[in-house]
Amino acid sequence: MKLKDMSLEELLKVIESGEKTSEEIYEYFTKRIEKYDSKLWSFLTTNFNGFEKWQEETILKWLPISLKDIFSKTWTITSWASKMLENFKPPFTSTVVERLEKEGMSYVWKNNMDEFAMWGSWEKSAFKNTLNPWGVDRIPGGSSSGWAAAVAAGLVPASLWTDTGWSVRQPASLCWIVWFKPTYGRNSRFWVHAMASSLDCPATFTKTVKDSALLYNIMNGADEKDMTSIQDKDIISDEVFTKTNLKGKVIWVPKEYFEEGLEENVRIEIKNAINKMKELWAEIKEISLPMTKYWVTTYYILMPAEVSTNIARLDGLRYGHNSTKEYSSVDEMYQNNRWEGLWEEVKRRTIIWNYVLSAGFYDAYYKKASQIRTLIIQDFDKAFEEVNAIISPVSPEAAWKIWTKSSDPLKMYLADAYTIPPSLAWLPGISVPCGFVEEDWEKLPVWIQILTQRLNEKELFEIANVYEKAINLRSEMVPEGFDD
Repeated sequence: MKLKDMSLEELLKVIESGEKTSEEIYEYFTKRIEKYDSKLWSFLTTNFNGFEKWQEETILKWLPISLKDIFSKTWTITSWASKMLENFKPPFTSTVVERLEKEGMSYVWKNNMDEFAMWGSWEKSAFKNTLNPWGVDRIPGGSSSGWAAAVAAGLVPASLWTDTGWSVRQPASLCWIVWFKPTYGRNSRFWVHAMASSLDCPATFTKTVKDSALLYNIMNGADEKDMTSIQDKDIISDEVFTKTNLKGKVIWVPKEYFEEGLEENVRIEIKNAINKMKELWAEIKEISLPMTKYWVTTYYILMPAEVSTNIARLDGLRYGHNSTKEYSSVDEMYQNNRWEGLWEEVKRRTIIWNYVLSAGFYDAYYKKASQIRTLIIQDFDKAFEEVNAIISPVSPEAAWKIWTKSSDPLKMYLADAYTIPPSLAWLPGISVPCGFVEEDWEKLPVWIQILTQRLNEKELFEIANVYEKAINLRSEMVPEGFDD
């Protein structure tokens, strides 16, 4: 197996065996970025001087990991893929980045994303249009597109991202890599630029389920700088990855996930995944989620309302772009700064934010949506009394062609119908491959989403690892055109 296709675990074994040094592997990946990123445009900035072996024994042994342009590093440009913060250099480092750094993470730096993580296809970045390595005429997924494309094409072995509604899950499934997000609060959000504070969750892109656990063990734990962080440190032991079947596991397939909106070719692959779990001795159970029809509406009221608070400080005075246009009032000054610094999707959502939080509408929209969120959480809590895990599609369709949905925001918003509920309920989740579909003579990946109850990451990794090994599609997870 080539280095570009290896997992973190496999690369660590190469270093431990003496076959390659940490520095040689670092240089190997930086050269791949220099050679191939012009085909994908997955990086906004690069740092090829990030190999700093400042202590000998570390878990990650200086393997390169890239960061979404939303994680802060002291005095390093963190733009959020927006002209509003094009030259912003934060004074602090994100806690999760700091923890990875202490365990030997080397830097190749920041990947592209949709501006302020607001969109589902990369088409709203202020700087570049990232392409999908499985088909450069197709989108690579939502706001975390740059990292998904980079890991899929073997430019880096892993990447760090945030997930709000589908920012990690959808691009991972469209680019054929593993995503993992823990229970909300497991990973600190300190100096991770906030989109919607009660939904955002630092997460990872990796080649394998076990790699996700490796990074999770380093990243999670209490942080006094983040009041939402969970106090208990969680450690996933190697014993979790010794299981070979799903005997005793009850897997729930929500019937609402297979109704209107799911493309038939994707439906077939998901059904095949369910049958595979049956072969692995899992009991498959169908249960209903009564609040399903309210998921998307609830999310698109709560999320924009929270973003409005977080983005209000980007006015050109406290932070952000400062226009050179003349102005006759403070309002006009703010208008100039934000009109020039923000792109169309951010402006669109700003209108929604201000509307749902305005006097006379707060109770009718935001308060009501908050109450429905509680019912959604109760839906899942009730279900997990009967089952160990839930499986579902990640995306209702395979990667669609560039610009085919960008002019219709409603279609884009509906594309994350399967990933919104776990975010609203703060559930941990992971994805594994289940097959391919063919569209216009292109082979496109399909993935399933696995969810467990809050704070039950151990069982999540156990189920995902058993299925990943049984389906055994690692050799097919390599897109063409990115060979050494």
